[in-house]
Amino acid sequence: MAVRRVRRIVRKFDPWTVMKVSLVLYFVLALMFVLAVVILWAVLNNSGIPLAIEDFLKKISLIDENATLFKSGDQYLRVVVFLGLVWAAVMSGLTTLLAVMYNLISDVVGGVEIVVLEETLNVPAVTPVVRAPQTHTPPPANPFDEDEPTEEIPAVEPGPSVETVDAPTGPVET
Repeated sequence: MAVRRVRRIVRKFDPWTVMKVSLVLYFVLALMFVLAVVILWAVLNNSGIPLAIEDFLKKISLIDENATLFKSGDQYLRVVVFLGLVWAAVMSGLTTLLAVMYNLISDVVGGVEIVVLEETLNVPAVTPVVRAPQTHTPPPANPFDEDEPTEEIPAVEPGPSVETVDAPTGPVET
């Protein structure tokens, strides 16, 4: 296997493609963030940490005795989902804007040069099979017709297939 170094230059990014890929990427990351927050909230809520924090804040008089900080997880889940969607949309827009800016700058500068190692397989060369030219042989004579002699078909010599005629030059009189 032979390896050679190849120089490539990245001149353009298609903004539409960048937007589609970044939307999928950032929405998947936002979904992962939402799932992580839901799992973390479930673990914290089941261990009683939010209630312990609320009781501690009531003891040191930072919140009122009747106030409840951690009402339900649904409210926090809505906020986290909303923030995840907004983050994904904003980041996709910024990534697309960066692709457009890169395209404008690469028109002036010439793009980013990268060096790629290209591997080629050394496949042994296969020599083509050359057949001998085929000649026309006459069909065998009918064995039941012994009275008729068999004739050889004469070979036709190749000749010009199109005859050329010189056209008259000059004005044509009618």
